[in-house]
Amino acid sequence: MARSRIQIIACTIAAIISLAGLADATYLTVQYLTGETVVCSGSSDCFRVLGSPYARVAGIPIAAFGALAYFGAFSFATFAAFGYKLARKFFILTVCAMCAMTLWLLYVQAFLLHAFCRYCLFSAAIVFLLAGIAIATPPPTD
Repeated sequence: MARSRIQIIACTIAAIISLAGLADATYLTVQYLTGETVVCSGSSDCFRVLGSPYARVAGIPIAAFGALAYFGAFSFATFAAFGYKLARKFFILTVCAMCAMTLWLLYVQAFLLHAFCRYCLFSAAIVFLLAGIAIATPPPTD
């Protein structure tokens, strides 16, 4: 499988961007699990979103699932940069699932909670960047 320099650079950028999302999701997960208050710079919207029932699934914070997804995206992007055949497909599948969840969570914030969390919006931006990279990067030639 021949890889171009553009594909390697795109995968590397995707891996680095995934690390930013992993840091964001890990911070929120740790804050939830330790019972600490998230630093939202005085924004009550942030507290309303993170304290809502939509922020957890079966008692597990959504951010924990996000951390797993970002770690998966990072791993698949890294493996794709090194030429593993299925890694790009798994990266695209992971990013598609992340996009679907992000769209749902943006809907919840906008229309159900009427409040936005800056950490969630940062995560949404990262997911959409990853989707853009996945779409814009040409597939490797055989």
